[in-house]
Amino acid sequence: MDIPTKINNIIGSRSFTLDKTGMSDSQVICFDDMILKIEKQCEESDNEHQMLSWLSGRLPVPKLLCSEKSCSTNYLLMERVVGEMSCSTEFLEDPELLTELLAEGLRMLWNVDISACPYHNGIDNKLRLAEILVSNNLCEMEGVEPGTYGDNGFASPADLLTWLKDNRPAENLVFSHGDYCLPNIFINQNKVSGFIDLGRSGIADKYQDIALCYRSLKHNFEGRYGGKIYEDFNADILFDKLGIEPDWDRIQYYILLDELF
Repeated sequence: MDIPTKINNIIGSRSFTLDKTGMSDSQVICFDDMILKIEKQCEESDNEHQMLSWLSGRLPVPKLLCSEKSCSTNYLLMERVVGEMSCSTEFLEDPELLTELLAEGLRMLWNVDISACPYHNGIDNKLRLAEILVSNNLCEMEGVEPGTYGDNGFASPADLLTWLKDNRPAENLVFSHGDYCLPNIFINQNKVSGFIDLGRSGIADKYQDIALCYRSLKHNFEGRYGGKIYEDFNADILFDKLGIEPDWDRIQYYILLDELF
């Protein structure tokens, strides 16, 4: 494994495991007290470095120990977050607590002052990035939400992108994680202890995170990733914990938008 010298000097000969959780193309190497994330250089991976630095002291995010770029690859060495992923069985077995903590995590994000936030990832930017992916045939049509494509859905990612441009909702701008899914939220002693995978974070509509959290809850409790199926769970409990009436049009919009990434 070709690791930059500066990082190699820090990790030494420590033993490690590979984390294959999640759906990104990054390689995640886990040490007892550190995480090394290796990813092809792109706007998203560059932004993660930037946001980890900016969020230090604002939110519980991994402490950045070292970052290097080599041969169009980004290397991020971070302290390991304390706690367990919120998709762990112990939390899925207690949906009341889990949804309360996920709602609390959202409120933590929204309480961040965005006046000096260095990255804007609202609809304009997301559609710009989606246009690049669609133009280069980089959007998957498999593994998406049922009905997204096909007889009762869109003909292609390009068709979906056109719809997204024509039907964009108003935005209520807050600080957004950008990929607020259960594996990216850590819990320790019944409190949110950390947020990871922050490459899509920045200023965006609050429904960006509400929508993906809702979808992630449904997928995890439906056993989509091979786990237990919890037939009695209703993901709508998230809205009760947030004290809101769901805006289903915006939820649908942000879930569809995410299908292009």
